[in-house]
Amino acid sequence: MSKRVVTVSALAGIALLVGAGAYAFAGETRSAGPEMTKGSVGYVAPGKDEDGSLTFTARVADDSGVRNLKVLAWPASMAPAPDAEDMAHVESATCEPAGPSGDAAALCTYKVKVTAAEAAESPKGAWHVAVLASAEDGGRTFAPKAAGFTVKG
Repeated sequence: MSKRVVTVSALAGIALLVGAGAYAFAGETRSAGPEMTKGSVGYVAPGKDEDGSLTFTARVADDSGVRNLKVLAWPASMAPAPDAEDMAHVESATCEPAGPSGDAAALCTYKVKVTAAEAAESPKGAWHVAVLASAEDGGRTFAPKAAGFTVKG
């Protein structure tokens, strides 16, 4: 299965956003992994003649540098919840250097369009955003509920 198919199928449930929020990253760490802070999610519902979008941003820092941040939106009703291994098949955020020179931090942003058809087929209710941050030295940090929002029908 392509990584785009996995991402689209997980995002297909987004319709009308009632609330969005930022969560503390209380993730599972495989080894000394990157630190993730300031995570937030935003959603723009599809309009009559235009697509909507889902955007997740976070600051990621590691002494060795940031390799990538993988992002997956998933309905809270899904069982079981995704795990770090599931994240291998999802798309990465775009990460740009953040902070002063020499700071090994990045501001990572993931944005995907949401069509009206995808929104109509989506589960309603609570959604979470799972993230997997990887450092240049191989350290990883997984947060299955890095941010959340509610979809209303």
